[in-house]
Amino acid sequence: MSKDSISAEMVGIGCYVPEKVLTNADFERIVDTSDEWITTRTGIKRRHVVGDSGEATSDMCIKAARQALADADMSPKELDLILIGTCTPDMKTPSAAVIVQRHLGATNAAAFDINAACVGYIYGLKAALAFIKSGMYRNILVMGSETLTSITNYQDRTTCVLFGDGAGAAVIKAGNDPTRGILASRIAADGRHEELLFVKTGGSRNPVTPENIGNGSQGIYMNGSEIFRHAVRYMQESSIQVLEDAGMKPEDLKLVIPHQANIRIIDSLRKRLHLPKEKVFVNIQEYGNTSSASIPIAMVEARSRGLLEKGDLVLMVSFGGGLVWGACLVRL
Repeated sequence: MSKDSISAEMVGIGCYVPEKVLTNADFERIVDTSDEWITTRTGIKRRHVVGDSGEATSDMCIKAARQALADADMSPKELDLILIGTCTPDMKTPSAAVIVQRHLGATNAAAFDINAACVGYIYGLKAALAFIKSGMYRNILVMGSETLTSITNYQDRTTCVLFGDGAGAAVIKAGNDPTRGILASRIAADGRHEELLFVKTGGSRNPVTPENIGNGSQGIYMNGSEIFRHAVRYMQESSIQVLEDAGMKPEDLKLVIPHQANIRIIDSLRKRLHLPKEKVFVNIQEYGNTSSASIPIAMVEARSRGLLEKGDLVLMVSFGGGLVWGACLVRL
């Protein structure tokens, strides 16, 4: 079989979010903010958080993965690779992916994490496509999962209202129908703007010390206005690129599933692509920004609402700290 005839098909999806919910009213008691301020600027009403449940990133991954495997009618032992897009793994080492591998019983799978901030899931899909096209792997579990509340500064009123926790998963399987599966994907980065969105403390450059514990530097910092400007531009560009790569146009799409970071970013992207509201999926009001988990969670919800079915053309597009961005076009 030639490489051109090998397809990378999305044969199963799943997601998980914690039970605990923080509403905008809860944040009114935490910081100087209001439901009206949060809603008009972000579109967020609620977000699911691990709270004091003891759940970690891998725990959420395991639950999402089991759903996706059941949806694909696949055993964990059939997997030969596990990829997790996350910037909030359980610990520095080992990776969240190997913890998930053990608990799933996926004894035949290699496993590693991808840290591409909010674009981790898209980076994972791109890697899965390359691995399958090369013939190296045939059954790959790709996940996006974040416990963003573990790196949220709850004294920063501009960022703490944004983030939630959750996980999403997809099983990508080698097939022989080039008209299905991942038709095109693009990923990109520009490290010149790392200062726009980062966590200062916790890595090798600025380790955690007794002096910096509690000073807020272990939380997410974001320059919101600059992130907005770059996000809209690069998400538009990568969306158009993958459509052109596949010989498609925006009007061919059944649905666009953008990263759920901010309703204004989503609306601006929709207008630039000249799409009606019903073709752009939005669930930020319920989950907030779950980083790399937002797109796979949204895909599961879109299908559960009857908005997606086999044969539909779906565009996924995201942007995050790095700066990094990317898009993926899939025929279900």
